[in-house]
Amino acid sequence: MAAPPAPPDFRAALRFWFKLGCISFGGPAGQIAIMQTELVERRRWIDSDRFMHALNYCMLLPGPEAQQLATYCGWLLHGTRGGLVAGALFVLPAAVLLWGLGVIYVTLGTLPVVAGVFAALKPAVLAIVLTALVKIGRKALQRPVHWGLAATAFGALYFLGLPFPVVVFGAAAIGILTHRAAPSSTPSSAAAAPVAKGHVVRVLTIGLLTWFLPLIACALVLGPRSTFAQEGWFFSKAALVTFGGAYAVLPYVAQQAVERFAWLTPPQMLDGLGLAETTPGPLVLVLQFVGFMAGYHHPGGLPPLLGATLGAAVALWATFVPCFIWIFLGAPYLERLRTLSWLNGALSAVTAAVVGVILNLAIWFAVPVLLPAGSVDLWGVGIAVVACVALLRFKADLLHVVLSAAAVGALRSVVL
Repeated sequence: MAAPPAPPDFRAALRFWFKLGCISFGGPAGQIAIMQTELVERRRWIDSDRFMHALNYCMLLPGPEAQQLATYCGWLLHGTRGGLVAGALFVLPAAVLLWGLGVIYVTLGTLPVVAGVFAALKPAVLAIVLTALVKIGRKALQRPVHWGLAATAFGALYFLGLPFPVVVFGAAAIGILTHRAAPSSTPSSAAAAPVAKGHVVRVLTIGLLTWFLPLIACALVLGPRSTFAQEGWFFSKAALVTFGGAYAVLPYVAQQAVERFAWLTPPQMLDGLGLAETTPGPLVLVLQFVGFMAGYHHPGGLPPLLGATLGAAVALWATFVPCFIWIFLGAPYLERLRTLSWLNGALSAVTAAVVGVILNLAIWFAVPVLLPAGSVDLWGVGIAVVACVALLRFKADLLHVVLSAAAVGALRSVVL
């Protein structure tokens, strides 16, 4: 068996995180698939056990699990600076793109070529999700109880509509009750290193000041009743309850933003969701669009586009800064606990449940992509099949698959 390659230098990792931020389409399932393929299989920067250990932890946290997973992996490779760069670059390219699309949306309306590109990207992303389902399933479903947990998680989400936290924490509880003591792999020196004294106090102090000081300053300058002060408080609250990703919090955000604050209309909320679904980055970036429209419609004394930009920035800050706190706070302790059999039992059960979660997301994503308006879209099916074959049979690079789909979509929108 070939020895694993040396860990990447910081510049190589920086290039990868930027690339990831530009191609991370498909919501959490697609994004986790890309990281699993690139970090574990292709580059072998992180071994599969540590990757799944990190994923399981991120599944238990509020906020976008894929962004937090990127932060965790960056921290594993290069410590705090690696986590900051990985988490930030996972979001920033998509945030800039979504801001630009927001400007186009409020000034020019939608563009057919852009719509054509994103229409072709959707089935390609579906192929990425299905590829992840196969690969993660092979790793996670090692025992009959794991198959049962995956099936139960899928049924609970798809048929019963149970809340995501109930499914994940329930799986963890079952894993603790049914685990079997087994020899664990020897942790690396990084995993065995003691956690620095005062770690919790230091992370919470720096993290909370970083989170709230800019929001407080904004409220002091523009007024505590301004739209931007309201945004800071509202999106900070939302960041604490977004277990299960964007879909779990969207009903609450939509109701409050549309009905209570009148920041945007219901059709605009749906348009924002469509833009967020068809751009890279976590789907919870739809909250940035909500903030953008809030600042545009209620800019106070600012020009509308400046108000929109500030509103988007406030939403982005309040949504994502907490994600770094959760990772930097818990990851060092979790790495030290990797050899505990009961914890491994709990997290392996969560891994199995994640297979059911990804299957649920894949079906949810596949229906509107492959069966729009109730009829089969042969064009989308064709792209999905070709992308699946390219990824599974020929081990094609994800970036090549994404760019090829985008080019085909753009060409089709021009020709037809």
